Parts: sequence; structure tokens; C-alpha cells
Amino acid sequence: MPISPIYKEIIDFIAAGTTPQNLVEFRPSKEAKERVADLIHREKTTGLTSEETAELNHCLQLEHLMRLAKSSARQYLME
Repeated sequence: MPISPIYKEIIDFIAAGTTPQNLVEFRPSKEAKERVADLIHREKTTGLTSEETAELNHCLQLEHLMRLAKSSARQYLME
């Protein structure tokens, strides 16, 4: 499976280097949010292909990872 634009967005963010503050402030692009919203909507209505299901699952895992990272970054900022 090729790297999705959403994965590429996160990879580029990490590869560019970051600080705890930049991590807390990170927001996915409008296109990434729209893609995930579309996948979720279609999953609930018409269904997804197996590739789309895998993409959605990966996106949800990335979201969880970013939430955990942001939580840790906030702790660093409070110290």
C-alpha cells in the first residue's frame, strides 16, 4: 500500500524536527480532516473497500499516537 497523504503529513512533521510546543500546536491539514471524515461517513453508510478500511484504521492509530504525544508534550511544557 502506498503511503497515504495523511501519513506523509505526519512523517514530514516529525522529520522536520519539532519542539513540545510545536507538537501541541500541530493540527492536521483540511484535506486530511476531510479524508478521514469521508472515510468515517462512508464506513457508516455505504461501506469501505478493504484498502479504505485499512487506511481509516491507520489514521485512527495515528490520531491516538498524536494525542498521546501531545499529552506528553504538555507535561514537558509544564515542567
